[in-house]
This record gives sequence, C-alpha cells and structure tokens, in this order.
Amino acid sequence: MSKPSLPESYIHHIREMLGSEAEAFIDSYDRPRVQGLRFNSLKATPELKKQVIEQFNLTKVPWCETGYYYQSNERPGKHVYHAAGLYYIQEPSAMSAVEMLNPQPGEIILDLAAAPGGKTTHIASLMEDQGLLVSNEIHPARAKILAENVERMGLSSVVVTSAAPGELSARFPAAFDRIMLDAPCSGEGMFRKDPDAVTEWSDDLVTLCVNRQWDILQDAYIMLKPGGTLAYSTCTFNREENEGMMERFVTTYPDLTLVRTERIWPHLAQGEGHFVAVVTKAESQAYASQEQEEQPRKRKDKRGRNPRQTTASKEVESAWNAYLAWSSDHTDTVANGTGRPLLFGEALYVLPERAAQLLTDDRLNGLKLPRPGLHVGDWKKGRFEPAHALALALGQQEAVNMQHAALDAETSQVAAYLRGESLPAESGLTGWTLVTFNGLPLGWGKASAGQLKNRLPKGLRRMQ
Repeated sequence: MSKPSLPESYIHHIREMLGSEAEAFIDSYDRPRVQGLRFNSLKATPELKKQVIEQFNLTKVPWCETGYYYQSNERPGKHVYHAAGLYYIQEPSAMSAVEMLNPQPGEIILDLAAAPGGKTTHIASLMEDQGLLVSNEIHPARAKILAENVERMGLSSVVVTSAAPGELSARFPAAFDRIMLDAPCSGEGMFRKDPDAVTEWSDDLVTLCVNRQWDILQDAYIMLKPGGTLAYSTCTFNREENEGMMERFVTTYPDLTLVRTERIWPHLAQGEGHFVAVVTKAESQAYASQEQEEQPRKRKDKRGRNPRQTTASKEVESAWNAYLAWSSDHTDTVANGTGRPLLFGEALYVLPERAAQLLTDDRLNGLKLPRPGLHVGDWKKGRFEPAHALALALGQQEAVNMQHAALDAETSQVAAYLRGESLPAESGLTGWTLVTFNGLPLGWGKASAGQLKNRLPKGLRRMQ
C-alpha cells in the first residue's frame, strides 16, 4: 500500500520531534496496518486458547499477556468464538494502556471515555470480573455499542453510564481506586488505517484536543481517590497532547506523581502507535490547584427522576424472587443472590455487589444508564424470561450444570443458530435451554415438542 499524503505541518512536527528517526517513522506508513485480538481470560481455557492460536496463526504481542497478532487474511471476527466473547478484536498498541494501569480484583474503577469497549473489557478481565467498573461514554450511540461489547464478553461487574465528565465528577468525588482515561485526541496513530483521520488533522485540531483533554483531566482528578492511580493514553504522537499534558497535570496538582510514561512507535514496534502515562495521587488531603483557585469551575449536577426505572419495591421484589426461583431450578451456581436488583420497565438488572456504597439511589437518579449492571432477564406478566446477557455471563462449569444443547462444529448447527433458525431438540429437553459451543454459551433456546426455538436476539443474528 502507498502511504497517505501526510499534511506538511504534521511532517514538520514529526521531524522536529524525532530528528534522525523521522524518515523511518514516515516510511512506516508504507507498511500494512497491524491487527490483533486479546483473549478474554474469563472464558479462555488453555485448550480453547491453543486451538485459536493454531487456527488463526497468532503470534504474541509482547506488552500484553493475552494479546496476539493476526494476519490480514485471517477473519477471527467472523468466527463463532467472537460471538461467544472468547476474544476482543483490538489494535495491539492500545493493549498497553490497561496493562500499565494494572487493575486488581475487587477495586472500584472508572473508564472515563470507554467506547467501543477495548479497554473496558481488558480492565474487567484483569479484575477477574470482581469489584465495580463504571464505563462511561458521553455519546449515546457509542454508549450502546460499548454496552453490547460488555455484554458479549459476559461481564457482570460493569455498569455503563452516558454522561459528561463534569456530571460524573459532581456525583462521584474521590470515588475510584483507578481511572482509565483514553483521551479524545487528534488521532495521528490512526493515519495508517483511516484515511479520514489524515484529512481531518490540523494544528487547530491539536489545540482543540489539548483543551478538551485538560477539561476531562480536571474531572478525572476530582474522581480519583487519594492513593489512587490514573492511566492517561492517546493514539497520537505530538508532545502537546502527551508529555506536555502530563507535565501540566502534575504541575497544577502537586499531590500527583508521574510514575511512568511509555510510547509505542510504529517504526520501532508492531503497532499503530500509542502513548501511555501513569499518575498516582498522594494519600494525603488533595491540593486545590492554583488554576482552580483563580478560575473556579462551575459544575451543574442536573438530577431528575429517570422515568425508565421502576421504583415500586414490591414489583422489584417480585421480579427478583422470580429470577432466583428460575435460576435455582436450573443451577445453584447462578442463584447466588448477590448484587442489588434494579427494574427498568420489564428489564431486571443486577448491580454488582461492590456497587452498593457508590451507586446509591441519589447518585443514580437522573443518570443515563445504558447498562445498569448485568441484565438477567425480563419480568413479563408475572413470569421471568432469562436475558441473552445472562447466558453469556455464565461460566463453562455453569453451562455444563445447566440444561443445555451443545452445538457441533462439524455440522451446520452453529451457522443455523447464529442465523436465528430453530434446531432439533434432543430427547428430554423442555423449556429454557442454554445453547453452547465447545463449552461457551452462545445464547438461549426454548425446547418444546422436539424443537429448539431460537431465542438469539434479532439484532445479533447473522444474515449468512
């Protein structure tokens, strides 16, 4: 491929910054883009991982334990394993940020600009899906995609919000052990795979991004606990949005310490490029910055009743009890009774157990929640119907313990199920049935009279 026609101003900045290495960097645009996937450690058994590595000829990404490169002629995103949430398609450089954030099980973490979900699903995997991860995306359409990817990976510890950073900081001051901020940037690392990113780039765009990043960082500072850790990342190369931004951040807030910065350059490594910085906040009382004292920021906390949430306690209790009764009829491992039930219309969700203190009614009131926890099912006219998200959140042992229909890769069953077709049901199957492939849940069917009626959501069905 020929490299894109790069803006002269951009080339000038690169030559100033890289000196003798600049030509090698510019020449990297002649190489094909790099592609990768990251295994979901919540689902990837050693046997499944080995099979996928051999099937797609994967090679290791050096900075991510679960990350692998694949060649452009391979199509892992079209495979049934992708639908089952066994792995996430992700640009390899981007995998470095969460590895440096180093999330731990049981923590309360915020992914502040989370769509489409690469870093969120990576964080949840390293947390072993234990604790609470608030994943935020301000744009509703992108927040919907984020929620869908969280669901596909089978995560129960993630709450998806859709709010401006200022609204979140007003609700959640000093609330998070760790914060991931993959900041909106000028996208210089996207040039090789997205021609539009080249035409949209300008010096004015860099300035706009710097101002936006600074606003978001101030909100992130407010939400970071004393003793907490923040990882800041971009997919751009200029110093203004990277080292310069971090220098300003730690200078403005003296209780912050810049622990580490890393860059991945496309001419030095296999990746499109990334910048990551890790900052920690002192355990002592946070400082007020001089800039804040001189120009205090006005924050409006617009709270109002969320009309989607059913607050009638009897209805919530009835729906929750119906879920527990249904799940105990299928397997004891599902009905652990942990978490807090929320009813949004007919949809029953479970807030993660760790969310009780942070996500109070007062804080949730009026907050847009594309995914208020794990969607376990729907309460329809006095009966409980399990949700697709619940199926994908079940582990392999739970899948084995439940009434299930195992699909065979050697037949046309898998493709037929993903198209939404009904399948023959084994003798003895009746009612809600978990459909699995190699031990991985794909969704639900409902068995009756020798037929397994397909309950895969229509929006997830494949045309071919």
